[in-house]
Amino acid sequence: MVSIWELMFSYFSPYIFFGSIVLSDDVPLVVSRQLLQIFAQELGRLEPEAQKEIAHYTLTQIQPRVVSFEEQVLVIREKLAELYESEQQWSKAAQMLSGIDLDSTMRVIDDTFRLSKCVQIARLYLEDDDAVNAEAFINKASFLVSNSQHEVLNLQYKVCYARILDLKRKFLEAALRYYDISQIEKRQIGDEWIDEEALEQALSAAVTCTILAAAGPQRSRVLATLYKDERCSKLKIYPILQKVYLERILRKPEIDAFAEELKAHQKALLPDNFTVLDRAMIEHNLLSASKLYTNISFDELGTLLGIAPQKAEKIASRMIYEDRMRGSIDQVEAVIHFEDDTEELQQWDQQIVGLCQALNDVLDSMAKKGLSIPV
Repeated sequence: MVSIWELMFSYFSPYIFFGSIVLSDDVPLVVSRQLLQIFAQELGRLEPEAQKEIAHYTLTQIQPRVVSFEEQVLVIREKLAELYESEQQWSKAAQMLSGIDLDSTMRVIDDTFRLSKCVQIARLYLEDDDAVNAEAFINKASFLVSNSQHEVLNLQYKVCYARILDLKRKFLEAALRYYDISQIEKRQIGDEWIDEEALEQALSAAVTCTILAAAGPQRSRVLATLYKDERCSKLKIYPILQKVYLERILRKPEIDAFAEELKAHQKALLPDNFTVLDRAMIEHNLLSASKLYTNISFDELGTLLGIAPQKAEKIASRMIYEDRMRGSIDQVEAVIHFEDDTEELQQWDQQIVGLCQALNDVLDSMAKKGLSIPV
């Protein structure tokens, strides 16, 4: 059955109809709102191109009086965003939703609705790997999520945040976020079921990001956590995780196999003409070499890493300067001297032992005095 709106649009130009009647100053505001509300709800019954043309025109015409039609604008923008999303035009869908005034004082908007829209917009931008715009809305959501009791939205927020860090190449931070997600114990949150595959993907993403992170003590600690997690042994990328954790030098076939599992931004070209993957693998192999050699010449190191000696020296210099590798560089002899950090680790272990002994002494003293010891 053909609706009255379809008949109208088959006989009248939408520009004339809306411009001269519905949005006219001569029409009472109450009537305009009612007509526009019906139109907004019926919009989805039109052909896609007609929807876009009429909706965009209507939004343009409404703009000068948008405060008076906020509810109607909300429905139109949501309908149009839904259409763009069905066509996989993610950024256009996000832009359409971002035009909704979430800080309006003209109508009551609860924080859950604000949070849901911010997260939805961020997710749409992330479909196009647009971390910049996605981050803007996740930052807005961050002020709302701390007080949110909506578990589904909270989880979606966490996933978006991890993906943004990943896209921005903050790999170690992203790895920790992904790993946190992979440890979710609930299998049903709200109306959504979380399957094992989703958790495995989060765990795999955590491993990938850790391997790509800047080589150094922080990365080593996260690697240890992942390597000791029994779930990682079932992952496709476990063999390279094992070699990276054990600080073994990675060869080209192994690196190429790992590259096949990476996303585009994880293989992007950097200003120094190395890719993200190249940089990570070179730094890892350099750190591994520091465990095998007491010293090594620039030429030998360049050969080992598969790069020019000057570049090998530059990377080593930066890692030493950033305290990610212990050593010194002899420019005259063109040699890098590596320092063993075993002694430092032993001192750290001794400090931990001393702390534990002191704690035991305190507990023993409390027990002798008959004081209760909280468990």
